Parts: sequence; structure tokens; C-alpha cells
Amino acid sequence: MATTAMQSSDAKPAATALIATSDESRKSPKHYRGFVAGVFSGIAKLSVGHPFDTVKVRLQTTKRAQFRGPVDCLMQTLRKEGFAGLYKGATPPLVGWMFMDSIMLGSLSVYRRLLNDNVFNAPSHNRRGGDQGKLPVYGHALAGTMAGWTVSFVAAPVEHIKARLQVQYAADKSARLYSGPIDCLKKIYSGHGLRGVYHGLSATLLFRTFFCFWWGTYDLFTRQLQQHTSLSAPAVNFWAGGLSAQIFWLTSYPSDVVKQRIMTDPLGERRFPRWRDAAQAVYREAGWRGYWRGFVPCFLRAFPANAMALVAFEGVMRSLPE
Repeated sequence: MATTAMQSSDAKPAATALIATSDESRKSPKHYRGFVAGVFSGIAKLSVGHPFDTVKVRLQTTKRAQFRGPVDCLMQTLRKEGFAGLYKGATPPLVGWMFMDSIMLGSLSVYRRLLNDNVFNAPSHNRRGGDQGKLPVYGHALAGTMAGWTVSFVAAPVEHIKARLQVQYAADKSARLYSGPIDCLKKIYSGHGLRGVYHGLSATLLFRTFFCFWWGTYDLFTRQLQQHTSLSAPAVNFWAGGLSAQIFWLTSYPSDVVKQRIMTDPLGERRFPRWRDAAQAVYREAGWRGYWRGFVPCFLRAFPANAMALVAFEGVMRSLPE
């Protein structure tokens, strides 16, 4: 009888521990959610934004004599290459944006949680035992930069191949240097190795450092819209996503112009061995205005593409179990 009682008493803590472990596992963060939702964000972003991106890249990488402005670039592309010309180079970013947004938004979710749990609102800081505080705006900004650096190692080769395909102007496919993204990747790798594929990585890391402005202001806009409007959650995501993306491009655009010059620089006879050389070349050609060439289509693209991307991302995040 005593043995049975002892076994029973020993079983209770074990059962309690099992229940606690089960509850803890149910409450533990599901880190996969951000990575899954990011795939849908990438699809939405490319579908809406790629035509704007093609015009932007062409304006960034050509001299003024070729295109008078974004409308002229758009009309020349449609006239000479048809509607498909606007989606030239779309295959790598279609796969790339799905993968890149999955990595970026998934890592962003992880970095937000890690920073909140270990830096800004660590349990040791919460001596009163109340609910854990929310990550501050500058915490979101820091998480954004960290996510930007993380995704750069995927984004650099994708954007490199995309840029080289986008600046092929020949309507006749046989006259183009690259027949498609796989052919472009093969030729770059066979001629210049992995270093050639990752041409422009440092410029990509610098450009994505400005993600601090995107994700910091996204949190700021989201909080303000939730507090001062009666908008639905998808509407808040739409407006906060679009406005924060425009803030990001206002701060980062000159670095993107330099990055595109580096990525379309001939690999055999490089004109821009350093980031500074490309930046100086832009200034010599057009002064300060050169750093903003192609900004209009980029700015017009930023709102709808990123607004829809974040509606898709946040919608999927809400639908997945926490």
C-alpha cells in the first residue's frame, strides 16, 4: 500500500511536468510562420512590381540620350518588345522573391522575437511579473537591418542576374548575350566563378542596411493607424506597408542606383572595381540628379507592390497557428 502511495505521489509531479511541457510547446513560437508567409509576399510583390522595376533598372543603367524619362522608357519597351518586355528577367525574381521574402520575413520575425525576449523586454527586466512589453520602434528597425543583411546573401546573385537580363535591349532573342536566367548564371559562373555570381554583394549589403527605415516606420505606421483609425487589419497592413516602403526608397534610392551600376558592370573589364568608383561615375555623368534617375517608377511601384506583399504576409501569418 505504501509503495503504491509513493508511486502515485511520484506520478503526480511527472504528470504535472508533462502537462506543463505540453502547454509550453503549444505556446512556444512557431518560427516557420514567417518563412511560409514570406513566400506569398514574394509572389504578390513580383506580380505587381516587376514592370516598374524593369523601367527603373533601364533608366538607372543607361545614358539620358536613350530614354527621355520613365514614360518614354515604358513606351519604347512596349513598342519594341511588347508587354512581355516589361516582365523581362522576371523568372529569377519570381523564384528569388519567393525565396528572398521567405528568408527576409522569416528571419525578421525571428530577430524581432529574439531582440524582444533577450534585449528590450527580457524576463529579468520584468520584475513586477506583468505582461511582456512590446518591441520598440528602434527594435523593429534593428531587426529590419539584421534581416536585410541575412537576405543579402540570397538577394545578391538573384538581383545580379535579373539586372543583366533587364539591360538586354535586343528584340531578337538570338542577338542577346543571355538567352535566359539559367544561361546567364552558367556563363557568369563558367567565366568568373562564384565570385562573379556574387558580384555586387557588398553594395547589396549596404543597400539593405536601410531596411531599418522600412521596418521601423512600418511598426510606427501600424501603431498609429490602429490607435487613431477604425481600419480593418488588412487595411492597416496595406497602408502601413505601402507608406513604409516609400520611406525606405526615399532614404535608400541613391545606394540602389550605385548598386545597379556595379551589377551591370562588364565582368571582364570592370569599370567600377570599388563602390566609390561607381558612385563617382554617376555624379560625373549627371551630378546629384544622377542618383535619383529612375526614381519615379520606383516610387510609384513601392506603394502597391509592398502594400499587397504585406497584406499577403500578415494575412497568412494570422491564418497560421501560433
